[in-house]
Amino acid sequence: MTASSPGVSAEPYDAVDVIRAKRDRRELADPQIDWVVDAYTRGAVADEQMSALAMAILLNGMTQRETARWTTAMIASGERLDFSSLRTPGGGRRPTADKHSTGGVGDKITLPLAPLVAAFGVAVPQLSGRGLGHTGGTLDKLESIPGWRAQLGNDEMMSQLERVGAVICAAGAGLAPADRKLYALRDVTGTVEAIPLIASSIMSKKIAEGTGALVLDVKVGSGAFMKDEARARELAETMVALGQDAGVSTVALLTDMETPLGLTAGNAIEVEESLEVLAGGGPEDVVELTVRLAEEMLAAAGVHSADPARALQDGRAMDVWRKMVAAQGGDPDAPLPRAKESETLYAPADGVLVGLDALSVGVAAWRLGAGRARKEDAVQAGAGVRLHAKPGASVRAGEPLMTLLTDTPERFSRAKEALEGAVTIAPAGSRPARRLILDRIA
Repeated sequence: MTASSPGVSAEPYDAVDVIRAKRDRRELADPQIDWVVDAYTRGAVADEQMSALAMAILLNGMTQRETARWTTAMIASGERLDFSSLRTPGGGRRPTADKHSTGGVGDKITLPLAPLVAAFGVAVPQLSGRGLGHTGGTLDKLESIPGWRAQLGNDEMMSQLERVGAVICAAGAGLAPADRKLYALRDVTGTVEAIPLIASSIMSKKIAEGTGALVLDVKVGSGAFMKDEARARELAETMVALGQDAGVSTVALLTDMETPLGLTAGNAIEVEESLEVLAGGGPEDVVELTVRLAEEMLAAAGVHSADPARALQDGRAMDVWRKMVAAQGGDPDAPLPRAKESETLYAPADGVLVGLDALSVGVAAWRLGAGRARKEDAVQAGAGVRLHAKPGASVRAGEPLMTLLTDTPERFSRAKEALEGAVTIAPAGSRPARRLILDRIA
């Protein structure tokens, strides 16, 4: 018998009735939404029932009101963090700002971005995740730094924000537990793509996190979760509305993910590239997106006339990075892990590199050991793909295009399979039409 069987349950609703309502394209009432999220979290609604409801939501959608209420119900399933006690040196309330990316290949932006924004007096409580599949995880990258730890208690997090101004760590178990349970279910029931469930998943955690301002980096393209710009725009608009309704200053950028960000996809090699950016160098696209997101975060937090690009050049952001890493047990001066084996792939012809498929590079990095297929899998700190050219570059036949890195050379063959057809070289004079930032949604 299920918990909703007659004569057994004291529950105010029947899960089957809620499923039928959404199956038949009816709107769910606020009390129904509150109940079903709570009941699923505590086990009164079975996995198979929530699976059916998630599929009905995928197929029939939700109104903005339903999505907002679903998000509120997920927030209510756990604790909410409060950063109102953070103070500026002058005694005023210290603003907070956060960034969330929907995930991509080579997306190491959080690493230079958090200390960069903190260098201007804005506290950055960045709760991040691990990689799964072809998209990398911020925590996996940082864990390649010797001694660095991702798990912090709320008191530790608050103390680090007061002392350093930035923290990148794992979300605690008490933050939106309904989302943790539902996310795992969606992953195995073919309902990950439901925009109301994606939006409420992301925003329930970010709102519960307690930040005052939020900038969303919604990726579009082959290496992104959203391949289609129209659906990415719909997701961005939904999340911005959820944030604004909850009193969080929220904006979104639609950014290109047809090609990997920067010249690295992996863990330790992405940390290396982030350090180049913090030292005033690094690939142009990584610098561009880091600076633009910093400008958006600072403006949303009420800090105007700031110059993030200058703070990368003069070392202020690097100073915060070093303090942030050390505060979490890491050694900012320690050598980063390196892969034991490497294999280089070469350009097959002369011309201009006009295409480098992000998904293919991400899958190759994953197969080399940089990512995981299951949440419990370990990752190789040194594994990944190092690019030697990006779209727009002129190449000669026989020149290096990319180097594959792993500790287990038997992985090379499957990684190379993933890269078949990933590279497009056109005659000299060709130039790829590519904008990194496609639009801003507020």
